[in-house]
Amino acid sequence: MSLNQINENMNKTVDQTAALTKKKEKDNAEIDGINKMNQISKYRNLYVIVEQVDGKIIPVGLEMLSEARRLIDDFNKKYSLNEKVIAVILGNGIKDLCKELIYRGADAVIFADDPKLQYHINKVYTKIIVQIATNTKYIEKISPEYSKEFKRPRYMFFAADSTGRHLSSTVLAELESGLASDINKLVIEDIDFRHEHKTKGQMLKFEKTLMMYRPDFSGFLWTTILCLDNKNPEIKRDYHPQACSIIPGVFEPLEKDESRTGIIEEHIPEFDTKDLEIRVLSRNVLKETIDFGSHKTIISFGRGIKESPEENIKLIEKLAKLLNAEIGISLPISKKPFKLSDKMNSLYITPERVIGTSGQKVEPTIYIALGISGATQHLAGMKNSGFIIAVNPDENAPIRDECDVFIKGRIEDVLPIMIEELERENMTQTKEEGGSAVVGTV
Repeated sequence: MSLNQINENMNKTVDQTAALTKKKEKDNAEIDGINKMNQISKYRNLYVIVEQVDGKIIPVGLEMLSEARRLIDDFNKKYSLNEKVIAVILGNGIKDLCKELIYRGADAVIFADDPKLQYHINKVYTKIIVQIATNTKYIEKISPEYSKEFKRPRYMFFAADSTGRHLSSTVLAELESGLASDINKLVIEDIDFRHEHKTKGQMLKFEKTLMMYRPDFSGFLWTTILCLDNKNPEIKRDYHPQACSIIPGVFEPLEKDESRTGIIEEHIPEFDTKDLEIRVLSRNVLKETIDFGSHKTIISFGRGIKESPEENIKLIEKLAKLLNAEIGISLPISKKPFKLSDKMNSLYITPERVIGTSGQKVEPTIYIALGISGATQHLAGMKNSGFIIAVNPDENAPIRDECDVFIKGRIEDVLPIMIEELERENMTQTKEEGGSAVVGTV
């Protein structure tokens, strides 16, 4: 190769390197520009969608307000901002509930009160919540310093119940953002994040990110869910509000504080006549099929039934009958990991029986955990029980640290002994009540 050719190749290489460097600088400048624009945020405040039934706020609404209050207080202190907790409530004859929401942690309440909102119709409720969430006139009164740039909420909370799960998904679809479901832990942090799609492979900072946690199906590992903007200049797009549905019973509601004051705004809803073609003529509330609250003893079982699932559940049934106990299950069991008869599946393998953050929170006098290892999400649902007995073959199972009595053994080995002793005790008591002097075995 001649000297001229070598020089030409070197010049080409230098030119290509310069072009790549220039392109990279341009991309970085665009990303910096996006970051600066986000500092003058179009997204402000935390909106909590509160449900009510027959004029009564459902408990999870107050629980969400409590957590929202904690998050926003820390958020404002950390970022030197003045963002608000805004409760949104819809219904008929519900204006008087607004003060209660202020007393329980909201800075402001936006309500829609109309006879057409007497019953929840998802399509109608979705449209009205979107109207409220994107209406700047309320921000002019609630957060005037942010009203010029405001576009929509920074964060939104919904209840992870049968109504809220549906409503949250349709609202966020209309707002063209993401949603995390069944959350039981929340943190707001600045995070450094690299992603081929969202950041074009560069490590970038995402400020004020709502980190949403939920346990996986094992209950031992946490899944972190993020709703992040696309900062890649080629596909840049915002994803706000960052939103989630929150599991009932996870957070403690704040004590009512009647000294708290706030702003209350009424939204006059705009209805689509086609949407009003669907009407609810009457509504009957069915009683809970599983009433844990009326039982002093609860027996729950987990994957420890695996050796003989059907037979073990029959033993649990027998024990529950002797103790007048209700039967619960752990979250993994609700996913039907074992083959059972249709009768057993329909009776026991149902979401209503799940105890934990993904199900019900219980506080019986006696709680018996059979074949349950003690995942965090399950412990959160039963740790306030009066007296806890655990049966597990693994002496290192986490539940051992939470129980009053730990029995090392398999369900199929331990339960027959427990049942035999209870039957013996019952027979003895029966004889004594009948006037017999016999005490002890029969």
